[in-house]
Amino acid sequence: MKGMPVLNDEVPDEGDFDAGRRRGEFDDITPEDFIRGSGRGNPPGWLGSADIDRFRRQMPVAYVEIVPVRTDDLGRVRQVGSLLRVGDDGSIERTVIAGRILYHETIREAIARNVAKDLGDIALPVLPASLQPFTVAEYFPTPGMSEYHDPRQHAIALCYVVPIAGDCHPQDETLDVEWVDPHGDLIDTFIAQMANGHGDVVRKAIAWAGQ
Repeated sequence: MKGMPVLNDEVPDEGDFDAGRRRGEFDDITPEDFIRGSGRGNPPGWLGSADIDRFRRQMPVAYVEIVPVRTDDLGRVRQVGSLLRVGDDGSIERTVIAGRILYHETIREAIARNVAKDLGDIALPVLPASLQPFTVAEYFPTPGMSEYHDPRQHAIALCYVVPIAGDCHPQDETLDVEWVDPHGDLIDTFIAQMANGHGDVVRKAIAWAGQ
């Protein structure tokens, strides 16, 4: 069965912050193995498209969702970020950073990887000292079961506010990142443009940050 393509940033390169952590079955796998194959098939935990679709129909999938913010010298949130992306139907949508927690990956690593995937390698996220999320968003494929909806799957998302200290260079499926004052006139407009419950996640993030 043909393997599903995987991005280079899903395996640490030499010098990455977590490059020295042992991963058992992943230890001898390189980024090139993910792209071209290692001759031994896909690394453990990776599924073909048919398998991942079946998996999504049978059990919940663990995600992290990240609301990026800019803070001042005292740690107060001065700007809240949102991403502009191309949706599955080709339309432009406003959303937050989100992605699966990979097999044999810690939550903190998942946060760092997904920020880098969308905002670039020099975004410099300030990772949370505690892994306690500010909320848990449970997405259902059936509309109306909750305020959170994902037509592909039942997903459980751990939600974090993450300050961004570096420069953002949107990449992958992200077209742009836009920042807005949480107290300004545009915040309600930005939130209203977020579908499937992401706007509710942002409102809870702002309230949790004491804004």
